[in-house]
Amino acid sequence: MSDIALSRRRMLASAVGAGAFFLLPELARAQKGSTGSSGLGPAEPFSFAQLRETAQSLAREEFVPMRVADGDVLDQVDYDRHNQIAFRKDRTLWNEDGASPVQFFFPGRYFREPVHVYALQDGMAREVVFSKEFFDIPGDNPANQLTRTEGFAGFRVQDRPDGDDWMAFLGASYWRTSGYSGQFGMSVRGLALDTAIAGGPEEFPRFTRFWLDQGEDGDLTAYALLESPRATGAYRIYSARGEEGVAQDVEAHVFLRADVERLGLAPLTSMYWFGKPNAHVAPDWRPEVHDSDGLEIHAANGERIWRPLNNPPRTMASEFSAPGVKGFGLMQRERAFEEYQDDGVFYEKRASVWVEPKEDWGDGAVTLIELSTDDEIHDNIVAMWTPGGQDREHSFSYRLTWFEDAPVPPNAARFIATRIGAGGIPGQPRPPGIVKIVCDFENTGFEGLDRDPSILPVVSTSRGSTGSLVAYPVVGESYWRAIFDLDFSEIPEEDDEPIDLRMYVEVEGQARTETWLMQLFPSQLRSLLDSHA
Repeated sequence: MSDIALSRRRMLASAVGAGAFFLLPELARAQKGSTGSSGLGPAEPFSFAQLRETAQSLAREEFVPMRVADGDVLDQVDYDRHNQIAFRKDRTLWNEDGASPVQFFFPGRYFREPVHVYALQDGMAREVVFSKEFFDIPGDNPANQLTRTEGFAGFRVQDRPDGDDWMAFLGASYWRTSGYSGQFGMSVRGLALDTAIAGGPEEFPRFTRFWLDQGEDGDLTAYALLESPRATGAYRIYSARGEEGVAQDVEAHVFLRADVERLGLAPLTSMYWFGKPNAHVAPDWRPEVHDSDGLEIHAANGERIWRPLNNPPRTMASEFSAPGVKGFGLMQRERAFEEYQDDGVFYEKRASVWVEPKEDWGDGAVTLIELSTDDEIHDNIVAMWTPGGQDREHSFSYRLTWFEDAPVPPNAARFIATRIGAGGIPGQPRPPGIVKIVCDFENTGFEGLDRDPSILPVVSTSRGSTGSLVAYPVVGESYWRAIFDLDFSEIPEEDDEPIDLRMYVEVEGQARTETWLMQLFPSQLRSLLDSHA
């Protein structure tokens, strides 16, 4: 598989490259109607059922890209020019106490295709008609030359008039929230098509139209039409803020126009550059840099899986079979400032994002995509549900939580840190080709237990061999530690196929921890050992 390096900026530039809409009669009339002084178009009936029928109907038609007006001008509105443009506060939608005010993003080089936004009230929709009058634009900015652009790039939602942003939809089908801490981090999207498929490229469906409905206490419902050459979709995304963070209920109906090799539902996108297992790969002064440090999966049989994230030498796709999955998420378990030492972006405050299906999703797998990266500006991690079968229609619903942790209480001890170093015994010559793997875990289920030679990690490996297994409570701390050596010395240097590890800690023959999974590469292990030689 070829390496894919996608930065946040470059990903959005690619992601907004597709979209279409065949105007139904009622929407066509709205487009042609005149606008009043409020900047809103004429009222037309709207319902989610109608939107679903529209998406299903469009899937039977040939895809036609949405027209990009003034494309030559938009291309001049690059990253720096785009940041010079400010939304005028007096044009904010629902700018009143008790509501979640909405502001809009200006189009530009990385957001060329128009996004149409409608305000809903009592089942009637009125388009917020794009105008440069919504923005303060410096006199020398090429954005002043726009004359025909028909839509915005997206929108953001504030917590109060003139307040802070707590949600934003911008680029393809991406959206983000400020989570539990007010700190933006990872993002989610509506649909993923052929992510990290050999030969690519990945297709990025777009939310081309939004219908926004202001609820009580600042709750907001966004209805969205999704379109791309191979898919359409109707989405209902209800968002609410609470003491634990932002929670969202998503209902989606997806219709495929053509075959998709790797279909991703409820996709999550994050960044992992380096952490405790691989700090040697980065020439950076900070101890760790990541939005998420692991993938958590709750299987239907009650098993809990923890897979620490990796920055692999090449793009990797891992599938974890999970029929009837109960939930999965990209989590940030390291929560101390000392673990990151970054007082600018505060990685310790990044939300963990959890997906909880509202019904049985049937046969399928949680797919993890890990891309090689050399900087924190690249979103290189994707986790998503890949359904079994080749169905062309998918209706599904789920709850998204942007909390500090998973909303489901643990049923076993959770792993909280993974470290890798030279194997062997301290104070003695270290044997070549052996690393020591150290996994710290909480004491849930281990309360009252002391160090006992019968309490051991159970380890299996796809390559190499393991030994020197031990588990014990860390002196003076409230957590435990599992340690074992991995001998990969017999693997030829030219062979860099991954080593897949599986481990849990048992007490009296019963697993008392999550199942810890790890994928390591001989080349990276050799690099680690060489860095300490």
